[in-house]
Amino acid sequence: MNLGPGNGRRSRGRAPMSEINVTPFVDVMLVLLIIFMITAPLLVTGIPVDLPESRANALDQEQEPVQISVDQQGRIYLDDQEMSRNDLSARLNAIAAQQSPENPRQIMLRGDKSLDYGLIMGVMGELNRAGLNRVSLVTTGSSE
Repeated sequence: MNLGPGNGRRSRGRAPMSEINVTPFVDVMLVLLIIFMITAPLLVTGIPVDLPESRANALDQEQEPVQISVDQQGRIYLDDQEMSRNDLSARLNAIAAQQSPENPRQIMLRGDKSLDYGLIMGVMGELNRAGLNRVSLVTTGSSE
């Protein structure tokens, strides 16, 4: 019976492994993915607002939207800067003057769910008066 080269003797050494082991790399990438998935929603907003829930899908956007937030006390913020309703009107007019007709600015309106409906409609009226008509009401996702 022939047992192959060496006739049953032990080989002198193992052949070098020529493949790259990517398992540690994949493990690190999965940990980073989980960290970014957890921290990314926390970095989105600067003004604490208790948003209502909705089943609507997220919108696709080409440019960074303008964030308008109204907190529980009725204070109005443009991005992260607090302002009065008169100042808001002037800033919205300036934003509307900078937009192009073929690519209008997207406005994200975030209002606390405990607010009076009239306050949010007043802000929407200011947006409409300035000519900013691409307004999205921001909500949290539904758990159903």
